[in-house]
Amino acid sequence: MSTTAPELDHPDDGDLKRSITGRLLFFYVLGDVLGSGIYVLIGLVAGAVGGAFWLAFAVGVSIATITGLAYAELVTKYPRAAGAALYVNKAFRNTFLTFLVTVCMLSASFAAAGSLATGFSSYFAEVWALPPALLISIVFILVLAVVNFIGITESVVINMLMTFVEIAGLIIIMVIGAIHVGRGDADFGVLTDFSSDGSPIFAIVAGVALAFFAMTGFENAANVAEETVNPAKTFPRALVGGMAAAGVIYVIVAMTAALTVPVDQLAESPAALLEVVKEGILPFPVGFMTVLFAVIAMVAITNTTLVAVVTESRILYGMAREDVVPGAFAKIHPSRRSPWVALSFAAAVVIGLLVIGKLISEAGVGMDVVARLATVTVVFTLFIYGLVIVAALKLRGSDEGPDTFRANTGLLYVGLLGNAILLVYVIVDDPSSLWWCAGLLGLGLALYAAERLFGHRDRSAGVERGEPTPASDDTTEDGSHRGESS
Repeated sequence: MSTTAPELDHPDDGDLKRSITGRLLFFYVLGDVLGSGIYVLIGLVAGAVGGAFWLAFAVGVSIATITGLAYAELVTKYPRAAGAALYVNKAFRNTFLTFLVTVCMLSASFAAAGSLATGFSSYFAEVWALPPALLISIVFILVLAVVNFIGITESVVINMLMTFVEIAGLIIIMVIGAIHVGRGDADFGVLTDFSSDGSPIFAIVAGVALAFFAMTGFENAANVAEETVNPAKTFPRALVGGMAAAGVIYVIVAMTAALTVPVDQLAESPAALLEVVKEGILPFPVGFMTVLFAVIAMVAITNTTLVAVVTESRILYGMAREDVVPGAFAKIHPSRRSPWVALSFAAAVVIGLLVIGKLISEAGVGMDVVARLATVTVVFTLFIYGLVIVAALKLRGSDEGPDTFRANTGLLYVGLLGNAILLVYVIVDDPSSLWWCAGLLGLGLALYAAERLFGHRDRSAGVERGEPTPASDDTTEDGSHRGESS
């Protein structure tokens, strides 16, 4: 825990490679935030709020961006893998609380990847309906795991290319809206319509709670801090800039959808943006545009899921170095420099969630796997966001340098309140999601117990739990296993 930022800028053979530039990181954030939510969940948000559902996206992005300011401040202090868990560990020095945050972050990422993989298979069926959906989802996760194993630079470059594709899809939607408005066919009164029952304020809260799944993802960038060039300057600009750009796009796309398609039609569709394309406003065959947009949606989902796969392995890697989970997760592949044990375990857990969800659905429970895993993701992330803001406030004055970014204190308190309100609402609205949360926490408890019982076997003589292990130990360990891996 004594490694300084300058030392991290010159990693030895046991550290991750710094290769992510500010531009790559901006698109990494933008692509992750613009992923599945706007393509998949926009119909649910419209059903909760009404024609004014664009407000839910605007409020949600605002709360998430404020939380992003806390991440930006902490990243400039501690530019290392592990993200929220590292920050809470620095702030509270409590091993169990660090474990809890680690497992919550992992669980959120696992649930998100499972939800996204299921959504990917649904869009895939629009192009080719023959393969079983579960098989498509599993192959999807395995392919992304292989891409990440090849290397973080390759993963981030692929992420950037997919970001361009998904933005092109959203541009198509905005062009449709511009043509529709230009023809004089738009009724702008729908943008102020709250068709749901009760107070508009509660309607917006409900919409934000649903839409928040689309706002998550920016925090994943903190887990590649150790692989970013000059993180003190790069992170604040890329993180806030990516969130702001995503917010503007979200609001414009939401307005376009409300102006071109009846709200009840959006609410009933699992792929609401396809309904905009099917209106036939563009001068192209509707069938061709439907297939094209389905492919674009799959690219968007792939983009977000790739970042989730990266995040899961980096959290496990980072916290193994903090002695919160077994040290095996800190193993780096000798040639690819990827945390291969952590990556393999993460892929196995996501596939397990997919299989369990399929079995429960076939048992006649009537559960929507996409919606349930999305809710689980939101529960975990809201809890984490609140703790990160508290950690940022508690660590004020510690480990600060001339390049440290400092978030506005008043905004951080507003963000803390917003996250708390949304968390309470989500739990009250869907209490059954807590069973899934408990299951994922149980898996994390097993990892924690394994580290407590057997972790001493991973540490060098004289090194106590929680003390940093010299990077040369990792290198030697990897070298001792090269014969086995070959």
